[in-house]
Amino acid sequence: MKRLLYTAAMALLAFSSCCQSSSDCKASLRAMKESRTQVLELLSPDGRQKMEFSLSSDGRPVYSLSYDGKDVILPSTLGFELRGSLKADVLEYEPSGKVLKHDRNGCGFFDSGFSIESTRTESKDEWWSPVWGEESRIRENYNEQEVNLIQTSSGRRMTLRFRLFDDGLGFRYEFPQDRQMNYFVIKEELTRFAIPGDWTCWWIPCDFDTQEYEYTECRLSEISSRFEGAMCGNSSQTPFSTSGVQTSFLLRSDDGLYVSIHEAALVNYPCMHLLVDGRSNVITSFLTPDAKGWKGYMQTPCTTPWRTVQVAESAEKMLESRLVLNLNEPCALEDVSWIHPVKYVGVWWEMISGKGTWAYTNDFSSVQLGKTDYSAATPNGTHSANNANVRRYIDFAAEHGFDAVLVEGWNEGWEDWAVGSKDYVFDFLTPYPDFDIKALNDYAHSKGVRLIMHHETSSSVRNYERHMEAAYSLMNKYGYDAVKSGYVGDILPRGEYHYGQWLVNHYLYAVTEAARHHIMVNAHEAVRPTGLCRTYPNLIGNESARGTEYQAFGGTRPEHETILPFTRLNGGPMDFTPGIFEMDLSKFSSNTSHVNVTIANQLGVYVTMYSPLQMAADFPEHYAQFMDAFQFIKDVAVDWEESRYLAADPGDYLVVARRPKRATLTGSAAQFCTPGKDVWFVGGVNDENARDMEVKLDFLKEGLSYEATLYKDAPDADYRTNPQAYTIEKLQLHSGDVLKVRMAPGGGFALSLREI
Repeated sequence: MKRLLYTAAMALLAFSSCCQSSSDCKASLRAMKESRTQVLELLSPDGRQKMEFSLSSDGRPVYSLSYDGKDVILPSTLGFELRGSLKADVLEYEPSGKVLKHDRNGCGFFDSGFSIESTRTESKDEWWSPVWGEESRIRENYNEQEVNLIQTSSGRRMTLRFRLFDDGLGFRYEFPQDRQMNYFVIKEELTRFAIPGDWTCWWIPCDFDTQEYEYTECRLSEISSRFEGAMCGNSSQTPFSTSGVQTSFLLRSDDGLYVSIHEAALVNYPCMHLLVDGRSNVITSFLTPDAKGWKGYMQTPCTTPWRTVQVAESAEKMLESRLVLNLNEPCALEDVSWIHPVKYVGVWWEMISGKGTWAYTNDFSSVQLGKTDYSAATPNGTHSANNANVRRYIDFAAEHGFDAVLVEGWNEGWEDWAVGSKDYVFDFLTPYPDFDIKALNDYAHSKGVRLIMHHETSSSVRNYERHMEAAYSLMNKYGYDAVKSGYVGDILPRGEYHYGQWLVNHYLYAVTEAARHHIMVNAHEAVRPTGLCRTYPNLIGNESARGTEYQAFGGTRPEHETILPFTRLNGGPMDFTPGIFEMDLSKFSSNTSHVNVTIANQLGVYVTMYSPLQMAADFPEHYAQFMDAFQFIKDVAVDWEESRYLAADPGDYLVVARRPKRATLTGSAAQFCTPGKDVWFVGGVNDENARDMEVKLDFLKEGLSYEATLYKDAPDADYRTNPQAYTIEKLQLHSGDVLKVRMAPGGGFALSLREI
């Protein structure tokens, strides 16, 4: 299968790069442009962006995009290659006795021979309010071009819908229901993005199973030569081409224009990867296949996800873009009163760092649920999810104003959970002998705290779906209102991938079923977000990237935190799990990894890395050593009225300011944010180089004074040698002031501002 995927990828690259150089490609594109028929033009509401659509001389759909007269996407073709039959229905008997099955009809291209039947335009300019988010109101303002096509030879129809916003373009394929095309199977989507030059880009390797990589910055032409060095190990990974990358794919032109390619509203369709031809700078979509190699099974009427091209004149403006959210459908839930932001602690870092274990006993190397007798097992003494330890975290959460406590490793089955491609790995119902599910929930509720459920599936998705209703009902019974789900390892059914159509449908099924039970979902190892949190706001978190846990797996480069908001967070928030204060893991475990940040950096992340679900991930005893710094984590909000992106350069630094949404404040944050007073939080994070920043405070209200607390790196702080060195200053600041802050290597800062 992997050889077939590689061959398909190479064929697509060859198809997209019939030109041997960038100049050859531009000449070919000019010829394509000159041969076009009627050209349809669509302008963004502010008139700065222009999309052009036409059919080439052989009836191929072609689009292009420009910004202030500068090319963003050169003329690029659209279409599909489709399977000729819905199933293999021809038997071939070989002389050896082997019987083969083939499709009766071969695959065919659905990318040419079109004519335009009709067109329609419309516009929209409305404001909507997310249940939670980086701001309380979002403007949805676009101009739309609908193009209805028919393929002359087959009579099959397809609609292309383009929406042009001030911050970029979204387009999708739509298939009406008709007798010519009731059902069809996609072999490949042939969407192309012809980039005007050998631009700088930030990328992670293509992979059907994981996004847990660090980002590489290079030119488009250098991706293939840098690919092997960008790889790292994972419990489930399937890269398929050294020319492949994942989305969001961030680019910057030589004159400073930022462009991001992604997708929005990924529903009932495989996740899109990108193949980059480093000679022609043409990028081609490459969908995640199923176990048989096919890319999508479709029934009309249906649509693809939106393909998105965000465009901004600066890095700060790119972070302001809400195009991906705006291309998703409005909230599908009638009642959202039960959905709320969460600041939490948890029994998690103990196991990740190597101090404790998920497993209850060392007696069993093989577990059969319902047969293995845990009551007779000898406790291993390292099981972290025990009654006493969980109560300790509940007490800490209650004392310091946190909403919840995550507990991993509470249920039977962890002794052999990650080996053997096991189907019946967990039942999500039966606690270990040392975890009293009723007593612990009662204790938490008596303290004003909730427990967060954990459903690690070990990627046995069929097993999870068999138990899902009972598992969610158990949560309702004991008062859980949020679950962290996990998909570690290769997928069962075997042969499927984390990012294929089957799993995409499963992830959404888990969210919609959870909504019926008034449960919020934080999915780890699932497909990266595409804005579906607008439609289903109980999807309050995802991992789907390289998070803090990798600091315990050998470490992560400091610049990673400065890139994620441009890439992974483009489609939705990330459960990044920050807040590590003890960087030397060997002090409390056999793990020799080092966390490559400073304490001041970890405070800044709570502002720069948006999520309505924020964890203080370290141990209570580590926070006890630095309670003055921990105060910022207690005070900072997790849901926002307004956000300002003050300074940004992906891979170097990021500074963000946010004003909290008072209606959702809880705990210590509610106490800090005095009613009737203007309050802001500012955070900054840095790469491996020391940097002096000047932070303009022109977002503050004029004429007011603010009491400010600045948490910053000490003069000798360095993530490698002195990560716990910080200073705290009390200041009085005003609108128009410029705050000068030094960020250490791997460092950062945090600032709280409250009107006097």
